[in-house]
Amino acid sequence: MQTPLLWEHLFWIFGHPEVYIMILPAFGVISEIIPVFARKPIFGYPFMVFSGIAIGFMGWGVWAHHMFASGIGPISVAAFSMSTMFIAVPTGVKILNWLATMWGGKLKFSAPMLYSIGLVTMFTIGGLSGVTHAVSPSDTQQTDTYYIVAHFHYVLFGGALFGFIGGWYFWWPKVFGYALNDFVGKVNFWFLLIGFNLTFGPMHILGLQGMPRRTYTYRDGYGFNLWNLVSTVGAFLIAASFLVFFWNIFNSRRKAKASALVMSGDPWDGRSLEWMLPSPTPAHNFDVIPTISSLDDFWHRKYGEDEKGRLVRIAATEDVSQKGDATDVHLPSPSYWPLVLAFGLPWVAYGLIYNLLFCIVGVILIVGAMYGWIMEPSTEPGGDHDDHEPEPSDASGDAVATEGAALVD
Repeated sequence: MQTPLLWEHLFWIFGHPEVYIMILPAFGVISEIIPVFARKPIFGYPFMVFSGIAIGFMGWGVWAHHMFASGIGPISVAAFSMSTMFIAVPTGVKILNWLATMWGGKLKFSAPMLYSIGLVTMFTIGGLSGVTHAVSPSDTQQTDTYYIVAHFHYVLFGGALFGFIGGWYFWWPKVFGYALNDFVGKVNFWFLLIGFNLTFGPMHILGLQGMPRRTYTYRDGYGFNLWNLVSTVGAFLIAASFLVFFWNIFNSRRKAKASALVMSGDPWDGRSLEWMLPSPTPAHNFDVIPTISSLDDFWHRKYGEDEKGRLVRIAATEDVSQKGDATDVHLPSPSYWPLVLAFGLPWVAYGLIYNLLFCIVGVILIVGAMYGWIMEPSTEPGGDHDDHEPEPSDASGDAVATEGAALVD
């Protein structure tokens, strides 16, 4: 009789932290985007960092809130109910810090910023519905209904996916050397935002009306028809939004090839170090590793304050950027051993769950790959790169064209 319950524990002790594996990178993405388009440093940087660590740590201690209706007992329910409430605190810290970063800033609503704001708002809605799951009596009503589906998608679709798409728009010029059309990106955003809310918003109502999840149909006359129709319309809008996104990629790439213009290395007037480099980024990244003296170091190389505390431009972007044309930078040798090592890890994982004999295979692959990787001969041309280290400096030479870089009035 204990086996199904133990399986549930095993499933959710992975299944719940997994959602934080998805959402925490998106939190990092918008924490990079919002300061750029608010033209302000991130508010409460140390608190942002430690709240992310707290979320990652506490995420391993709340898995059983998925099991309140499974019969784990009142003490376990109370403990996991409290831990689920506590994890809302570091999440709330992040939301308040993002809002404080935007407050009083010179906001520019480009496509990456819209997606970042979309994450903040949609994730907040999903977080509030998630707090209701921490209250075990209400969770008993909500369990296995469409209310759970609504909460989950507001957190991971409205949270993680909005952040990732915003990151694609933001770093696309740095990766590929051309920017996605910003106007089309805004159209893409509004299609996605409206479609998302039409799809998953009504599921809160359906869940509270008692519609069970994991069913592909329902009987007529239960009162589910209207809101399911609204959800269907929303789902088609989401599909349309991704068609717009793919068309934006195709059309922007076609226009970039036709124009043959050199993309600015700093199209957003960025704050972090990747914008010091040409677009697309050279294989070796930095010609010379920059010396960092402050948070948002690249921004402080470009801007300072006058005697009245006003922001002023102190250097052109090309004067503090790197050319990216160095030829004597040492790069790791290409190798297939990391793939072999990665292939050995699932064998160990499955062995710990099913049969320890699988672990032996996994350990052999991992140890063998580590040995082969370490002993692999260098393919560095000439093999004498250590004798030609460049002199240390903060930046080098000219940079790529800087058309479109925003300047302070």
